[in-house]
Amino acid sequence: MSSVLRQPASDQDPLMAAEYRPISSHLAITPPVSVVIPAMNEAENLPYVFKTLPGWIHEVVLVDGNSTDDTVEVARQLWPGVKVVEQSGKGKGDALITGFEACTGDIIVMVDADGSADGHEIVSYVSALVSGADFAKGSRFANGGGTDDMTFIRKLGNWALCTIVNRKFGARYTDLCYGYNAFWRHCLDKIDLDCTGFEIETLINVRVVKAGLKVQEIPSYEYLRIHGTSNLRAVRDGLRVLRVILGERSNRRALRRRVRHSPMLGTGQGESS
Repeated sequence: MSSVLRQPASDQDPLMAAEYRPISSHLAITPPVSVVIPAMNEAENLPYVFKTLPGWIHEVVLVDGNSTDDTVEVARQLWPGVKVVEQSGKGKGDALITGFEACTGDIIVMVDADGSADGHEIVSYVSALVSGADFAKGSRFANGGGTDDMTFIRKLGNWALCTIVNRKFGARYTDLCYGYNAFWRHCLDKIDLDCTGFEIETLINVRVVKAGLKVQEIPSYEYLRIHGTSNLRAVRDGLRVLRVILGERSNRRALRRRVRHSPMLGTGQGESS
């Protein structure tokens, strides 16, 4: 699979050339990209979300959590081809799982509906995936990232939870509780998602590491929610995240064996971890 944009030869079948999606002046991809947006009463924020989404994406899947405002109507006006999926359950985790099931693209990108994420960054996530990563994880604390939307207490809690995950599962994350991520669709078969709340993001991050998938962090900037108030509650949701972490069994020995015997690495690597 080529990820380099080349001009088609004059005798090349134009249908074959059309299979490539130019995403920058130097990069084109063949895999279709689906963007999943869980939303409930976000009609005022969707214009800010959709205006940054790149036109080359394959589909937008909006999961509507029984909105009482014009969320669905606004989404259809902004993106006429949007795929709207009605959420039958409750919670962000349930909404994301519902959206993942509705995706038809080979690459799935998770984007919040509150206007805090910049869709222009999607190119960085997709570039990491087509370059060899299985999971592109957004990080507000990687070099080049940042946030306008975290209090000192939330930053401290995120750091503490991230440290626990890194030590327990052998990860090297700089951020844990962040919902801007992308991955190959086939990864869903290896992480078996089964929670309904905000802790879905942490569960994904933990099970990606446990599955031995290749992770690349992507510096990301988180902006303030534009309209409305968040349903996130730092202490309540922090405790839920902690329970998810403690409920997952560590398999660091298995990961070490996998690293030692991986054909992609030279013999002897991974011995000191």
